[in-house]
Amino acid sequence: MFNIIRILTASLILVLQTTILFADRIKDLTSLAGIRSNQLVGYGVVVGLAGTGDGNTGITLQSMQSLVSRFGVTSDLDGFNGDNAAAVMLTADLPPFTKPGQAIDVTVSTVGGATSLKGGTLLMSPLLGADGETYAIAQGNIVVGGLGVEGGDNSSLTVNIPTVGRIPRGASVERLVPTEFLSTDFVILNLHRGDFSTANNIANAVNDILGSGTAIALDTNIVRVRAPEDPTQKVSFVSILENIEVERGAPPAKIIVNSRTGTLVISGNVKVTPAAVSHGTLSVKVSEDVNIEGGDATAIGDGAQANAAAAAVPDTEIEVEEDLAKAFLFDAGVSLSDLVDAINAVGATPSDLVAILEALREAGALNAELIVI
Repeated sequence: MFNIIRILTASLILVLQTTILFADRIKDLTSLAGIRSNQLVGYGVVVGLAGTGDGNTGITLQSMQSLVSRFGVTSDLDGFNGDNAAAVMLTADLPPFTKPGQAIDVTVSTVGGATSLKGGTLLMSPLLGADGETYAIAQGNIVVGGLGVEGGDNSSLTVNIPTVGRIPRGASVERLVPTEFLSTDFVILNLHRGDFSTANNIANAVNDILGSGTAIALDTNIVRVRAPEDPTQKVSFVSILENIEVERGAPPAKIIVNSRTGTLVISGNVKVTPAAVSHGTLSVKVSEDVNIEGGDATAIGDGAQANAAAAAVPDTEIEVEEDLAKAFLFDAGVSLSDLVDAINAVGATPSDLVAILEALREAGALNAELIVI
């Protein structure tokens, strides 16, 4: 019986030698269904701050009281000072297949009145999953990328965000997240960007290497691939699968406009049918002034006083400037480069360009979707 891994590896090498240039790997176009990170959240107390803590905030004092009570110390809230402590929320991402005993990074953020976490130490705190179970325990010294300085006259200077810090490898994983990777009969590939052409190309590329009927494109986002029956071969199978190169389908014609920054992005498939465009600019300037007419001025000291018969008369000047309209013609099937060159030739600003594109779309001469964000 032939070793399936050797056959797949030889087939992969043969196909990769004949693949087209600039093809994308399946690894870069898709992700495996069910293999993802899980978000964790927790609550804790940071101590050791140099007077930048929460102060006498109720939640901080109660947390400190509850904490020391675990060690047999009993005290009321008046016996605590929260200037050097802060109540914080903890967040972390638990990568897939992470095993108990491995370490993950933790982000620490204040929830009270603390002004900086610099120099603080997080005390042991559980990190919970969406199911309420504890998956990791966090503790350690906090690294802060910002700073805050305050003077005696209440002046202050803040650089970056000193109220948020990180603890690299600050949480120890305590629970394994179960996965069905080894027990399923199929590997499901989820496309990062749904597209019928790309999904079909992926299925065809997999079938060319692994055999007809191995992969089936179910819709724009899902390609189902039959996996080996032997669980010990599944890792090698996925390693081969994700390195298969595929020609990605051409994206749909789109024009994206950012109205706040004036950024304009035009995809390469945008075409224009025959159309003539005339573009000009109208500028109107209005100046308001007041003139004093009538009466005589009587000298009073170093100044002057107008006669009561004088009257204030508004004086308005209106100037209108209109640039000559510049016309240009689009032939059938004009490409992206021709479109940009023609519009740039008339000196159009980003706002002018948006107006021209909207007019072309309304006229039915633009075969692209115009998206304004």
